[in-house]
Amino acid sequence: MPIKCISKTTSAYDYPLILKQIFSTPLVNFPNQKIQYRDQFSYTYAQFAERVNKLASALQSSGVEQGDTVAVMDWDSHRYLECFFAIPMMGAILHTINIRLSPDQLVYTINHAEDDVILVHKDFVPMIESVKDRLTGVKKMILIADFQDPPQSSILWDNEYEAMLEENDSHFDFCDFDENACATMFYTTGTTGLPKGVYFSHRQLVLHTLGLVTTLNFMNSQASFNASDVYMPLTPMFHVHAWGFPYLATMMGVHQVYPGRYEPGTILKLIQNEKVTISHCVPTILHMLLNTPAIQDMDLSNWQVIIGGSALPKSLCDEALKLGINVYAAYGMSETCPVLTCSNIKPHLATDDAIENIALRCKTGLPTPLVHLRVVDPDFNDVPADARSTGEVIVRAPWLTQGYLNDEEKSELLWDGGWMHTGDIGYMDAEGYLQISDRLKDVIKTGGEWISSLELEDAILAHEGVSEAAVIGVPDDKWGERPFAMVVLTNKARDNNVSSDDIKVHLMSFVEKGIIPKYGVPDKIAIVDSIAKTSVGKINKRSLRQQFI
Repeated sequence: MPIKCISKTTSAYDYPLILKQIFSTPLVNFPNQKIQYRDQFSYTYAQFAERVNKLASALQSSGVEQGDTVAVMDWDSHRYLECFFAIPMMGAILHTINIRLSPDQLVYTINHAEDDVILVHKDFVPMIESVKDRLTGVKKMILIADFQDPPQSSILWDNEYEAMLEENDSHFDFCDFDENACATMFYTTGTTGLPKGVYFSHRQLVLHTLGLVTTLNFMNSQASFNASDVYMPLTPMFHVHAWGFPYLATMMGVHQVYPGRYEPGTILKLIQNEKVTISHCVPTILHMLLNTPAIQDMDLSNWQVIIGGSALPKSLCDEALKLGINVYAAYGMSETCPVLTCSNIKPHLATDDAIENIALRCKTGLPTPLVHLRVVDPDFNDVPADARSTGEVIVRAPWLTQGYLNDEEKSELLWDGGWMHTGDIGYMDAEGYLQISDRLKDVIKTGGEWISSLELEDAILAHEGVSEAAVIGVPDDKWGERPFAMVVLTNKARDNNVSSDDIKVHLMSFVEKGIIPKYGVPDKIAIVDSIAKTSVGKINKRSLRQQFI
């Protein structure tokens, strides 16, 4: 018997899952709640809504139509939040430009995305000015002066952001349309080849928002996010929609704080003055803040920090917990919108034991509701969930990109077999927690045995004198590959002349405990001044391989 679909009354409203549906919620519940930009500007949700309407009106007056692409180059700001809503809700596509791309990558992404209009913060004028003659389809450029005088430039700006809003109507008719309409796009640089464009529909963003609120509240655990929180992103808004949290924070009507350019002093001041309770960032940002002297005098017992983008090192977790920060890990990718897992601690696993508590918080986490996650061998068979058997992590969820923009070959590889391939190696335990042990391309094979670069990095970072660490595989005539470690020492460790041999002795204690194999101890450990990072703060192992191999 065939499936029987529900019948629809002629006059029934077919409710599309589009961003305007979550935009309207806080205007009913919390219209007078505050949104703050640095220490320069604040307004209510009601005023925010007026500006979103004005922005849509202004863009329409500038010739933007449904299906056009509007790109943004800005720091984390209230303006960016306005763009998160106004551009997709009018039926256009928001392209969040990675402001840390090289000039060639910048040109490629703008042209490949077929951007029609670009909004450019004054700090990025030199960047866009240097490539403007290579941009093939951009029709208009709008300056974001950020409450300052416009900079000197050869660009003939079509308007300035604030002036443009002032000139336009505070009412815009955001009509309904297909929930599968493209809402946002951006580029993932990865570590090889040209940047790849990923894209998300209104339906996917709405479902991801609902998935986030469920993830952070469905279990009685250390993870929580509700309308009484104060939210400040520490993940750039150009990077996977700041992990989707601005959409969630807006739907919930929470007090939001946007820090602009990331400066440790400004961030800590905002945390203190605005009483920020929840943020998210990559490990390098938290590491930067923990190494800012002013943080030692702050009460951070109400601050929750979700770490993603890279594994949460146990040493960093321990340091944050000692300052009272409720820190824990989550996991996702640019291709996954991004959240796939969160290390919610199940009530029966909660413990006062410091070591066990840290281990739980640093796990990659439990799959979020609506995420179907498998760990498979090369033949696509599920490996046992025994906390030992590893395989590639593959996923299905309603918010995964359906491909790479205009790249059928890579899209098919991404979705081989109808499951999205993350390119990550990991294992599951009996409780359902995932642990990523490495990237497929970063795992080290020595003498026929696999070594996890992430596990080695975590062990090295446990040394009190190590500030940063990275491990890559280097060719070896006898073993095929051997691990090679790069270490940045703390100032105190430099003063005490900590050496690579000291690090090796430290690693041998992990061998004796059975945490890492003896053959996993690197033959060579280089003490370096810095370790190359990607545009979003992750360790750039491609660059390290080019440098050291």
